[in-house]
Amino acid sequence: MNTHILAQLSVRRGRAAVEFYKEAFGVVEVYRVGGDDSNESVVSQLSVDGASFWVADESPEHANFSPETVGGGTVRMLLMVEDPDAAVQRAVAAGATEVYPVSEEHGWRLGRVADPFGHHWEIGTPLEEWPPAHGGPSGRH
Repeated sequence: MNTHILAQLSVRRGRAAVEFYKEAFGVVEVYRVGGDDSNESVVSQLSVDGASFWVADESPEHANFSPETVGGGTVRMLLMVEDPDAAVQRAVAAGATEVYPVSEEHGWRLGRVADPFGHHWEIGTPLEEWPPAHGGPSGRH
């Protein structure tokens, strides 16, 4: 097995979040615990084009808080897609709020949305080979 780092987003209204991510980003639910009438809290692994992340109802007793609880997020998700303009439009149509429109900067075509659960998503595509052969502005790899 290769090493992976996968984000787990803590949210309020986990079942609604799973449905939002399906509509907004075209994710597929790979795995789910709970999220039914007998156990409303959900933990779900989602995948889009082979990229996975997890969504779970917040659990303050386990120190897992949603951005709504803490008044903002501490991470920003980056969704790399071929057509960021269409992806941002799809997310907004599903209920996301545009934070800034898609534009070109720093070698990317990139926009930013906030999902209805408080998480921010930058949606973009690099305009050049990525990662850069020289390792970025500092020249480090």
